[in-house]
Amino acid sequence: MDKAELDRRFTELYRAHLRDVYSYSYYRVGNHHDAEDLTEQTFLQAYRHFERALRESQGRPLRPWLIRIAHNLAANHYRDRARKPQTALDSVAEPDALHTTEDLVEGRDELRRILEAVQELPDDRREALIMRFALGMDNKEIARALDRTDGATKVLIHRAIRQLEGLVREPQEA
Repeated sequence: MDKAELDRRFTELYRAHLRDVYSYSYYRVGNHHDAEDLTEQTFLQAYRHFERALRESQGRPLRPWLIRIAHNLAANHYRDRARKPQTALDSVAEPDALHTTEDLVEGRDELRRILEAVQELPDDRREALIMRFALGMDNKEIARALDRTDGATKVLIHRAIRQLEGLVREPQEA
């Protein structure tokens, strides 16, 4: 494959998955600046290994490969900075479907509780939920991104949801 064709295909990959990689990075690190940096680093690293990834993918989608790169970079981000993500919960977009002020306040409070609870989950569970619900990845894609079997991924997501439900239901302490 010549360089022009490789660049064209990478541009397609970039356009198709920029939002997913950014969303994943944002949910992992909790702020826009670091998420932008991680997204840029993800695509730079992906470009360096793109030709090999195309050969090895055997026609499978490359989104799990990109998310795995973002996952590894986010892990390095935490190791390097040795800090927890600090999400500005007030900056989270409110759900569009809510119409009344009462619904909006109630929905925002529930969203805040969920986001706080997600941060309490172990890394693998938090990441699986981000991939599943924020990115809409299916179990096979998540399994590939996390380098797990389909069965182990299914169990991981199930346990993450159960743990999250328990955390959200616990009485909130002021």
